[in-house]
Amino acid sequence: MRLLSLATLYPAPSRPGFGRFVQTQLETLARQENWDVTVINPIGLPPLPQILCPAKYAPLRMIPAVETGAVTVHHPRFALIPGVSGRFNPSLIVRAVLPLARRLHTAQPFDMVDAQFFYPDGPAAAHIARALNLPLAIKARGGDILHWGTVPAAREQMLTAGAQARVLLTVSQALGRDMIAMGLPAERIRVHYTGLDHTRFYPRPRDEARAILAERLPALALPPDARLVVCVGNLIAIKGQALAIAAMSRLPGDVVLVLAGGGPDEAALRRQVETAGLGARVRFAGALGHDDLPLLLTAAEAMVLPSEREGLANAWIEALASGTPIVISDVGGAREVVSDPRTGCAVDRNPDAIAEALRAVLDANVPQAEVAAAAARFSWDANANELGKIYREVVK
Repeated sequence: MRLLSLATLYPAPSRPGFGRFVQTQLETLARQENWDVTVINPIGLPPLPQILCPAKYAPLRMIPAVETGAVTVHHPRFALIPGVSGRFNPSLIVRAVLPLARRLHTAQPFDMVDAQFFYPDGPAAAHIARALNLPLAIKARGGDILHWGTVPAAREQMLTAGAQARVLLTVSQALGRDMIAMGLPAERIRVHYTGLDHTRFYPRPRDEARAILAERLPALALPPDARLVVCVGNLIAIKGQALAIAAMSRLPGDVVLVLAGGGPDEAALRRQVETAGLGARVRFAGALGHDDLPLLLTAAEAMVLPSEREGLANAWIEALASGTPIVISDVGGAREVVSDPRTGCAVDRNPDAIAEALRAVLDANVPQAEVAAAAARFSWDANANELGKIYREVVK
């Protein structure tokens, strides 16, 4: 079985953490018997990127055209006008990608095409699948439905692509209901839960994890009696870090919040911390390395993520697997993950509710192994096995 996967969200040398979960899913599928996976990861660059924001786009220009490994990944460039070309991005991607897809298909035919994000990937992959006369699958992950599904020009393209696809994957039942409400065909929607690397995310003694973190990242050295809460996600408004910071004013003084991630809201969040007088209790860790994030999660006594919207966030599962209870907003597939109050809470998006829930999970102090058991059903092998089963049905 040969799969051609279109994924705008995919790692590359200059952005190794960008879409790593997509990479892990496809590489795990490729390791299964009788599967061969080729990825096309289109890179959007504006005209004259060396003149327009050269520092921002220089790393993208350095991405190689092709990478080989567990899967072969092609990185063709397409024209992108930030903030303007959103409605045209699928057609811009097709213009850049279709000649490459035709050459690859001629050299060694594919059995199907999939899209790893519903927009702009879905409509672009639909065009490519029609051109190659191949069956199509599209996966919805959250923001693609909850944001782009409200943009009329994008929504129309998504509905057209969804009508063509033989199967529509969703990361949660809740997101599947949103897809149906949007007008996508209910009979083609299949829930396909995310995976998890249990060799990276697992409970370790908190004191040991904190000591290693303090050695690697001195800014994260904590007082011995501090109770650590972490918030993992890009620093953007929809992730709700501002609400988590506001909740800190309602919690005891020994609670310390660490924000793990980078993004455009960092300056505003730092000002909020300073204005609230929380400088000693809120720390900014930046984007953490591959080995540091699991340590931070298992060092924490709770993880908070009051997102405005999610499908089913990988950070929820990773925290639970690390033995860390979660306090998350009641959005998307939250209640498909948090079913036992001992492992976490799904709450309203306001500082009082967040603080109350954090106080409850901190006081409960549930053993890490019991919390981790809530994530035992998630694994990349289970994810790939289910995906292979679904895709074999698509090709029949």
